[in-house]
Amino acid sequence: MAEPGFFIEFIELRARWPIRAYSDLAPRTCETLWNALKSPVLETAVHAMFAGPEIMMGLTGPAQNFDPKAIPNENQTCFPAPGECLWFYQGKNAMHGLPDELWEIGIFYDAGGRTFGPLGWTPVNIFGRVSEDLDGFAEACRAIRLEGAKSIRFGRID
Repeated sequence: MAEPGFFIEFIELRARWPIRAYSDLAPRTCETLWNALKSPVLETAVHAMFAGPEIMMGLTGPAQNFDPKAIPNENQTCFPAPGECLWFYQGKNAMHGLPDELWEIGIFYDAGGRTFGPLGWTPVNIFGRVSEDLDGFAEACRAIRLEGAKSIRFGRID
């Protein structure tokens, strides 16, 4: 596979940030997400409640074209660095009060993040990192925390 890349675009801001894929550290995760994103997805990004400086979005619709349980544990951590992107899947009814599946893409925008949730520490696959203008990206993410959910587009860079 050629060196993949991804992007996140804040629709209202008309601002887009490239994401360098960690294809050497998380090859199956990167390849699976790359193949799933033949067309970019329009999602709603929200701010995390437990993880600190993280925005998160579902991977929905046509991008759910793979078996999420087939992605192995790769490059896992509970303490992502600023700009790092995570993949996380949780099956139906895995957590009390949450009957739905979680197909989650998360991106940390500042120091002090951790993947800790209602059930405790949750290792996640780190598959890439915002590779330009992390300060501008962090500013856009802070707006989600203060103003609420934002429309984003997530896709691959060919």
